[in-house]
Amino acid sequence: MALTSDNTRNEAGLVVTALTRFPLVHSDDDLASLIVTSLESSGGALLEGDVVVLAQKIVSKAEGRLVVLDSVSPSAEATALANRVAKDPRLVELVLQESSEVLRAKKGVLIVRHRLGFVLANAGIDKSNIDHRGQAAALLLPRDPDASARRLRDALMVLSGVRVAVVIIDSLGRAWRQGTTGTAIGVAGMPGLLDLRGREDLYGRRLETSELGFADEVAAAASLLMGQSGEGRPVVIVRGLAYDKHDGAASDLIRPLDMDLFQ
Repeated sequence: MALTSDNTRNEAGLVVTALTRFPLVHSDDDLASLIVTSLESSGGALLEGDVVVLAQKIVSKAEGRLVVLDSVSPSAEATALANRVAKDPRLVELVLQESSEVLRAKKGVLIVRHRLGFVLANAGIDKSNIDHRGQAAALLLPRDPDASARRLRDALMVLSGVRVAVVIIDSLGRAWRQGTTGTAIGVAGMPGLLDLRGREDLYGRRLETSELGFADEVAAAASLLMGQSGEGRPVVIVRGLAYDKHDGAASDLIRPLDMDLFQ
């Protein structure tokens, strides 16, 4: 589906469109330029208020977060933990470097609190959909996904001349639920968390505890088009979404430790 410049805001729904034939991304690539060029090649353009959703992998690749495992020297701690969970000690060393705390460890399972605050299997480190070039390699999360989102948002606004929002997403598991779902790890130009407390429901009752994971809902919608394997659709445009233009962050979605009832 082409995202043409005459698409307009639809108050009754959203237009969610994946950019097809998006090029493979390498270290130091200019993602903003690739997105604008990809849109232009199909006769499209960004419009005011569009939300540009990117898969974490292409952001990490562009930021040079690919690590060849032979370059990693496992510590004694990593080696012992790797034996416990039956994983590559080099991968476990990277997990420990990227984490602030190991939460669960058993054979085949390593759950940690990432240095950014996310609770993730293997610190979000992945070996799929990357060019290994004959060597075992792994891709780390961006160093600061919220900052990455802000840089991309600014660059896209310069190239397009319109105000847009950016969401960087990854597929994460959830407590008490099977399967992964698209989740925001970087946000710019829109809220991450939407506080609905104080608003009235259909019967005039004021909401007391309602907070909406706004960026996560956008991430989940985009993830349906991106896919999880070899689809090659790492960029999705969400059009027609009404949102406050303030600069939220994915970090707003992380539950404070003193409120973490699942630990």
